[in-house]
Amino acid sequence: MNIGEIARRSGVSRSTVSYALSGKRPVSEETRRRIQGVIDELGYRPNAVAKALKEGKTHTIGLVIPPAGRRLTDMQLGFVASVVDAAARADLDVLLSPSGGEHDRSFERVVGSRRVDGVVVMEIRLEDDRVTRLRETGLPFVGIGRTARPEEMSWVDIDYETLISRCVHHLADLGHRRIALVNRSAELVAAGYGPGHRAQAGFARAIAERDLEGVQTCCADDAQSGMSCVERLLTEHPDLTAVATINEAAIPGMYHALAQAGLAVPRDFSIAGVAAQDWAENLHPPLTAADVPADELGAQAVEMLIQRITDPATPHRHVLVAPPISLRGTTAPARPHDPLR
Repeated sequence: MNIGEIARRSGVSRSTVSYALSGKRPVSEETRRRIQGVIDELGYRPNAVAKALKEGKTHTIGLVIPPAGRRLTDMQLGFVASVVDAAARADLDVLLSPSGGEHDRSFERVVGSRRVDGVVVMEIRLEDDRVTRLRETGLPFVGIGRTARPEEMSWVDIDYETLISRCVHHLADLGHRRIALVNRSAELVAAGYGPGHRAQAGFARAIAERDLEGVQTCCADDAQSGMSCVERLLTEHPDLTAVATINEAAIPGMYHALAQAGLAVPRDFSIAGVAAQDWAENLHPPLTAADVPADELGAQAVEMLIQRITDPATPHRHVLVAPPISLRGTTAPARPHDPLR
């Protein structure tokens, strides 16, 4: 049972129920009694938000995002939207803070001045100074992603190692013997970006298990880089027939490079990856991909954070998801290699 159901049965809005529980804004006595009657009937126990609000919190959580100068991918935007939406449902405001380089001052202001009750941190690295700083301050936080010591924090994450491995196995089942991994940018991977390293591990494992020829490369998060990356791969590895990728922003450029080379997807070349569902479905052709449930993960991150705000002694929780691969229009059986192409 949740606030939405109480609101429906009481004939009021979610926010009115939240105000009645928290006392943050006045609610008429008649409305309060009606809401309380539904609560008593359903045996509802107010969630951690109501308790936190009554304890004089700021009613605000921080969301630490990648640097403001870098365009967010559709997947990253999905996580931002889901966190903001989940916080709004809990009657909490969200303060966005970029991090990285000169933006670290913004992060430090959020953490050091206690302008928020807790923080959700995105794009976690294996060794992440932001996580270290948050642990030092004692400010409750949850990661979308995890460090090399996952037991030290609460987090939700995508199992990139398993998913890229599944992509490779899917391509191998279709007869592809020469496959490339197109990762995120070299800068991110060199900085210890967790998904990039786990994708590398899953790719290497699956290539070895299926006795395939594999090549790994990094690519910046934009279409032009995706085009240049595939052009280079085709030049250096002319017998390549498939790509597995976690770089959704580069995929339109990959499509363009393949078309320029006279290769049709999926007839001549296959692509599989990990991407936001809407993004994958709206590509032409639609991308065969493991669809990241950003809405679900963002909401779970907010729920975990609320629990930690209310009770900092709450044991750390970990949610690792590996959605199935949705078969769409970019993978097909490998064609015999034509040495003249």
